[in-house]
Order: sequence, then structure tokens, then C-alpha cells
Amino acid sequence: MKRQNGVALITVLLVVAVVTVVCAGLIARQQLSIRSSANQLHVTQAWHYAQGGETLAKAMLERDLRQGDPRQPVDHLLEPWARPLVFPLDEGGELRVRIVDPSARFNLNSLVRQGRPNELAVLRLRRLLLRLGIDKPYAERLLDWLDSDSELQGGNGAEDGQYLLATPPYRTANREITDVSELRLLLEMEEADYRRLLPFVSALPSEALLNVNTASAMVLSSLSDGLTPDAALALIAGRGTEGYASPAAFAAQPVLAGLGEQAVQGLAVGSQYFEVFSEVNLGERRVVLRSLLQRSNDGQVSILARDLGQGGMPPRPIEEEQE
Repeated sequence: MKRQNGVALITVLLVVAVVTVVCAGLIARQQLSIRSSANQLHVTQAWHYAQGGETLAKAMLERDLRQGDPRQPVDHLLEPWARPLVFPLDEGGELRVRIVDPSARFNLNSLVRQGRPNELAVLRLRRLLLRLGIDKPYAERLLDWLDSDSELQGGNGAEDGQYLLATPPYRTANREITDVSELRLLLEMEEADYRRLLPFVSALPSEALLNVNTASAMVLSSLSDGLTPDAALALIAGRGTEGYASPAAFAAQPVLAGLGEQAVQGLAVGSQYFEVFSEVNLGERRVVLRSLLQRSNDGQVSILARDLGQGGMPPRPIEEEQE
């Protein structure tokens, strides 16, 4: 009898142990499921908050155009759209929105305009590279990358013949680039050179002009051989609090005297294209949405592209860091 009671007790203990292990597994699975659902909820919420930041930016740009002359918009860094915004969210989260002007940077696609090389843009890119201490012929190689023919631009260009020797082999794009990161594909492009050039270039439609009201001293110095970055600081000071009202007002600046007409060609005082960075931190999730917007003269703002692969908010303009 005692032996039967002992067997029964062992059986009960085994059953309890098995049930305990099964329950522990169920609880662990349930906790994992709850955590996964919470993460998915935070990701969805963060995405909607980021879209909200994009919508806010569109409204600000539309309002900015209505407050000025739509036929000759003036965009400068002291306007409301250029100020970063921060909004607190639930659970200690935060939404940060910043609008930047890619027309403040050298437009890489401007090297080819209407299917033909734009020699003025090539000269300016060469100057920019020299100002940054980069001695590689990236201007000629980018021109070959963009144009539709297979002819080398001088002795420093690069067409399919050179790229097909790479591992793995590939061809030139023969079209406009859609993102600055495509520079990494240029022949012998070094990561250090790419990182040095990155803050000063953009990839916009070829007809987009340089906005002298938002451009940095480094970019403005590429307008002429006789214009150094230090001298270009006088052009930035000449913006005042309202910016240059017209390209003619910019061309009339004393520091540009004697530099020739080429130094003031292809310039604007307003912008059609804007980049919006919406950064959301919610719970343990972080989402950064970069949106490329186009604002037409009729006030319509369109979304041209979105990118969720960003590391964070863009750096502040150089002039802000020097203040």
C-alpha cells in the first residue's frame, strides 16, 4: 500500500512538473507575443507621426509661398520653414521635423542639361572639389556617368569600358542620378572623398538652380576662381534678414565685381525643391522619414520621393554653426 502511495505521489509530481514547464513556455510565448505586438504598434504609430511631420511641412511651404510673390519666390534661412520643430509625444516620445533646401547645394545633375554637357556646371564642380581638397577627376567621371554617349570626357573620364573591368562588373547609368549615394559608384571614388563632398551636393532635376539665399560659403565660392570661401562670407552677410530679392541684387554685390558674367549665371533666390526630415522616437522605436517635395508656383506641393533608410536628422547649415 505504501509502495502504491509512493508511486502515486511521484506520478503527481511528474504531472505538476510537466504542467509547470508547459505553463512557463506558454507564458514566455505570450510575453513575446505581447512585446512583438507592442513593437508593431509603436512602428505603426511612429510611421503615422512621421507622415504627420511631412504633412505639416507641406502646409508650411504652401503658406510660405502665399505670403510672398509666387512669380518670384524668395526663400532664405530666417523664414519659419527653415526652423526645426520639436513636438512631445505620448510615452515620453518625440517628433522632430526639419525642412532643408537641397537647392542650397551643388546640383550634380546640372552637369548635363538638355542632353548636352553643361561646361559652366563642370567648372563649378571642379572648383568645389578643389576647395574641399579633393584632387580626383570626379567632375569628368560624373559627366560620363550622366551623359548618354560612350565617349570619354578628356583623359580623365570613365565609360563602360572601365566599369566592366570591375568586380563585379557594371555599366554607367547614362541618366540623371536620383540620390547622391550613387556617387559611390564612380570610378575610384574613395569613401573619405564621398563623405567630404556629401554636405555640399544634391541630386535634383537638371534644371534646378542654386539658391544663393540658402547656399553655404563653400558652395558659393565655386561660382568663380576669384571667390574664396572667406570672401563668400560677405555674400552671406549681404542677405540680411530678408535675403536677396532677385538674382540681380545678388550680382550687384561688391565682392562679385570683376568676376565676370559666368559667376552670376544659373542662380536663383528661391527654391522649388525641399527635403523634409521627420524623426520619431517612440518607446524603443525610432523612425526617420526623408521626403523630397516639389513646390510649384501655383502653390501645389507634391511628394517626389520618400526614404526610410536615414540615420538621423541632417546637420545644421554651416552658417548656423558659426554663429
